[in-house]
Amino acid sequence: MHRAQGRGRCPPPAGIGGAVTGRLPSTGVPWGTMAVLMPAVFIVSLGFGVVVPLLPYLIERLLGPGGDPSQVSRSTGLLTATYMLALFLFAPAWGRLSDRFGRRPILLVALGGFSATMLLFALVENLAAVYAERLLSGLFAAAVTPVALATIGDLASTEESRARRLTFISLAGVGGFLLGPMLGVFIARTAAGFAPDASRAGSLSVPLLAVSLASLLVALAAFMMLPRTEIHAAVRPDRRVAPNPAPWLVPRLLALAFIVSTGIGTFEVGLALRGKQELGLSPYEIAMMFTACSLVMIIVQAAVFAPWIRPVWTRWMIAPALGIMGVALLLIPHASDFRLVLVAVAAVAASAGILSPILTYWISRGADDRQGAELGKQTAAASLGAAVGAASGGLLFDAGWIPGAAFLLAAALAALGFAASLRLPRLLLARAPAAAVPEGGSRGIAGREPPRERIVP
Repeated sequence: MHRAQGRGRCPPPAGIGGAVTGRLPSTGVPWGTMAVLMPAVFIVSLGFGVVVPLLPYLIERLLGPGGDPSQVSRSTGLLTATYMLALFLFAPAWGRLSDRFGRRPILLVALGGFSATMLLFALVENLAAVYAERLLSGLFAAAVTPVALATIGDLASTEESRARRLTFISLAGVGGFLLGPMLGVFIARTAAGFAPDASRAGSLSVPLLAVSLASLLVALAAFMMLPRTEIHAAVRPDRRVAPNPAPWLVPRLLALAFIVSTGIGTFEVGLALRGKQELGLSPYEIAMMFTACSLVMIIVQAAVFAPWIRPVWTRWMIAPALGIMGVALLLIPHASDFRLVLVAVAAVAASAGILSPILTYWISRGADDRQGAELGKQTAAASLGAAVGAASGGLLFDAGWIPGAAFLLAAALAALGFAASLRLPRLLLARAPAAAVPEGGSRGIAGREPPRERIVP
């Protein structure tokens, strides 16, 4: 049967209706695999979200009485950028390693290493050591998302299931960031209640220890539930390779991922600093803004690949979402009313929530048997953008020559992305395979069958 040729599915025995034991019939993805991948991405995002609202207070304590607000803002931006820069440097390498050695061993190493680095973060008392920890933590975190996304790309049997399972992974990441700030503040406050002499920043070690333990538990679950796999690539004899009409299409998608993440990185750091230094908000109120932001992202991401929306339609959403992001980034530094700030925050969150899964989907759709490598590049581009955005958000926060310089720079990049994405709908549609897909067959790109991932007992 042609269904045996579907993405990531083992050929069923002759005469059996294409079902594979232990797989979700409509997706080709094992239940146990989704039950591991989503918590893995969730816990890495949670570890980042826990740190964001409390990081300025940690730096303030480590700098001591001699520190000033400009040093706090500069160190906040650079530390966040260090973490994101590590994601940029190491995500492609992790992706290629997972293509070669399999997804499972790379994910186990990544989760174990991330647990160890979060434990280290809970114990350090020196700013230089915090920089080293952020680099190491980013090194191991860099493997988790591209490996999880590549696993879905390997196993998903249809374009619809690939789009929605990739969205589930994205939702898990947003959910971690949604709970991270609130959870970090709540645990730190609770710990401070048991130790009244401890500062808010000093009690940061408690939520970090909790994230370290949770990461270790997810690694144990991955060891027990994630199947060993062998990846086999094959070429469909009944499909011819379509010429690529736009050789710069994937780099353009990667550039857009960079632009979106630059806006998000600027937004996150700039919002945390503006909330603390200009609006006089408490860590709880700052965490509430990030929570509202993440909640909006979850809602729009769930809607983008809803069952009534065909994945191919999403190519029309890219340019409008970039336009909305650019306008909202311009508004944030000039909004003095808290309600107007929330509106701008919601607009940035909604546009980012639309763009992130759509770009991931189209990059995965064209990755063929290089899911790990291509999605590693996407993670790297997004991480570099987040690093640039975080650094500019901290370094340019106090720039008096142009008010809101960091937000202005991010808005200008969003405008460039808007212009570059106007022709994308036609270019993305042109990458459709040259031959029709047999009924029930795979919808791979460029006529090649995706890697077939076989579960090894």
